Amino acid sequence: MAIKQEIKISVRNLVEFILRSGDIDSGFVRSSNRAVEGTRIHKKIQGSSDESYEPEVTLKYEIEYNNYVLAVEGRADGIIKEGDVITIDEIKSTTAPIEIIDEDFNPLHWAQAKCYAFIYADENSLSNINVQLTYYNIDTDEIKYIVKEYTFEELREFFLRLIQKYSIWLELQYQWDIERDESIKNLNFPYESYRKGQRKLAVAVYRTIVNEKKLYAQAPTGIGKTISTVFPAVKAMGEGHISKIFYLTAKTITRTVAQDAFALMRQNKLRLKTVTITAKEKICFKEKTNCSPDVCEYAKGHFDRVNAAIQDILKNEDDFNRETIEKYAKTHWVCPFEYSLDLTIWADAVICDYNYVFDPRVQLKRFFAEKGGDYAFLIDEAHNLVDRSREMFSAELYKKPFLDFKKGVKNTYPKLSKALNKVNQYMLSLKKLCENEEYYIKEELDNDIYYLLRKFISECEEYLIKEQGTEINEDFLKLYFDAISFTRIYEIYDERYITYVEKVNDDVKIKLFCLDPSKLLRDTLVKGKSAVFFSATLLPMEYHHNILGGDEDDYRIYLDSPFPDRNKCVLIGDNISTRYKERDKSYTHIAQYINSVLMAKSGNYLIFFPSYKYMNSVYDVFTHKYPELQAYIQSPNMSEDEREDFLSLFRINPQGNTIGFCVLGGVFSEGIDLKEDRLIGVIVVGVGLPQICLERNIIKDYFQNKNNLGFEYSYMYPGMNKVLQAAGRLIRTDDDKGIILLIDERFSYKTYQGLLPKEWFPNIRTTNNNIVKYLDEFWDRHG
Repeated sequence: MAIKQEIKISVRNLVEFILRSGDIDSGFVRSSNRAVEGTRIHKKIQGSSDESYEPEVTLKYEIEYNNYVLAVEGRADGIIKEGDVITIDEIKSTTAPIEIIDEDFNPLHWAQAKCYAFIYADENSLSNINVQLTYYNIDTDEIKYIVKEYTFEELREFFLRLIQKYSIWLELQYQWDIERDESIKNLNFPYESYRKGQRKLAVAVYRTIVNEKKLYAQAPTGIGKTISTVFPAVKAMGEGHISKIFYLTAKTITRTVAQDAFALMRQNKLRLKTVTITAKEKICFKEKTNCSPDVCEYAKGHFDRVNAAIQDILKNEDDFNRETIEKYAKTHWVCPFEYSLDLTIWADAVICDYNYVFDPRVQLKRFFAEKGGDYAFLIDEAHNLVDRSREMFSAELYKKPFLDFKKGVKNTYPKLSKALNKVNQYMLSLKKLCENEEYYIKEELDNDIYYLLRKFISECEEYLIKEQGTEINEDFLKLYFDAISFTRIYEIYDERYITYVEKVNDDVKIKLFCLDPSKLLRDTLVKGKSAVFFSATLLPMEYHHNILGGDEDDYRIYLDSPFPDRNKCVLIGDNISTRYKERDKSYTHIAQYINSVLMAKSGNYLIFFPSYKYMNSVYDVFTHKYPELQAYIQSPNMSEDEREDFLSLFRINPQGNTIGFCVLGGVFSEGIDLKEDRLIGVIVVGVGLPQICLERNIIKDYFQNKNNLGFEYSYMYPGMNKVLQAAGRLIRTDDDKGIILLIDERFSYKTYQGLLPKEWFPNIRTTNNNIVKYLDEFWDRHG
């Protein structure tokens, strides 16, 4: 007898999906379940109970249909056994005053607990069972228990009514899975043949997913990384190894590439539903994002209409991109951002920024709040996740906003003013710790700030509830959310963190700084089945493997470039020092190098510098010395239109020279594709070391103590990653040809040579006296 397909849903998601109604919450709900509580509160209550209390009990109930089995599962906070009396305990944290909480406070809380009670009663043949809601006020530590007794039949009727309402969605999902899997079975690789290295990567990805492992792949430009990871993941899905693909990126451009890869397979008759999550601020229909139902007509009544909107798009579309989501959101009058988040449940693949999976503040809780699922994480441009994860797992606050807003509410909201003042006074005491220094590093975590912020958040929420319907100062809202973020990070703070206080102009900052994100990344990755980290610059592999949550049994792969080595010439101008103290001596020499390159062959070139200041200085010397040459320069904070205008200067079949002066690590050093002769040369000035700063030095000290590689982890490896990314703009296709010139004496050092990709060997040491000879030889070979 064939095993029926199992469709899973958590108790929480079932209850929220079927029973939700009304408006989108403004974000200032009285129950701050999503804000500052967490496992800490649960553990505190569970730990204070006696042996009659069994915490964290996993429950599962299966309903068999003709063609499939629905598995409803979840984890009850506690089971209390007192003689013959059994009670299901559901713990909820809140900032609402305990006295206003009654049994009608939140029907969804009862619904979730009643589902657990039914499953437990069914498993244990109970005719009656109690349900207890335990509300814990996180500000006052007060607890309120509300208990109801239910018969098994009452619970059974309630549970089955939920399932009946969900059954139309079940059938939709079941029929779709059949259609999807059949299309995957017949799906071929969307190109006639694999490029060099492409098949090897695709096989490695498939094997990683099937074996439930992690893969770290150094995959040079041109292999076709996106299709080589997506295609085997889709194949693994069709065979039942995974239920969902998360394609994670750091930039909008790479999300577009992922969308294109799925679209390409759809041309080969693949049926697969994908959703792309666009940031709320970008997709919001309102001029200023405000989710209050009093301000936004799409927020008002959103949950009364959203399920119809979901059903409509599921029946008519496969690609839930931004334009499609906006179209259906307007038709059904729902919030496009919240709508897109709901669509992630029904999509086979989710294309989104890293933070929707890893950031504890915006993580998609519906997938990762509990034990996770059969997910594959495809992590594009994974080198970016190093600094991004440090940023996601860190939090900071400034003193000045607390002082400013304290004055503003002193007369109208004295309790809020008092809470603001207490934080301000605490921050003032921190400033004094700096004394004559600009910073102070705290070795131990201070509990005072946590409790002061919790009080502030509580008073904030009271204030925001009373002010609903009025326009709230945006800076105040930012302070409120920053405080919530700070408390969230506080709750995961461990030995991989450090706290520092820093004077910033006339203000002072306190930061919970994540030095080593590896454990927190690993904790999220175990919520899925497998993960693939891939990038053209995942060197050195050991460094990225350690920082990005690697384990001993992970797979690693280093792929060769698919492009002929003869198509590029790598030169090293090692007679110049670009160290900070010697830069002013280098301007003229670098300008001469650039001119020598242009003399050998006119065309389009990009020159990358470690800072705007250095770039501007060389630009001034170059344009003064060679006024006849057309040079353009990157400016800070360029708009999307300005970036497009800059790139449009690099035309195919150029009639003269186009020279772009850019910064390493900037918008033009990653993710741009100037194919053929739109780019024939890249010059990189310096080894890309990040600017010396407090945080980099703290990271250096931490890893020096941990593995004796402090400078490497903090400065050298991140710097060289920028160099490799910038140089990677050059060769994008089989027909591309060009030169890479690296200017800095350190590029000849053994330590830096060891960080260059193997396709950059052999390379040629050169000076301004002989570089034209080498360039002429290269261009003569290539016409």
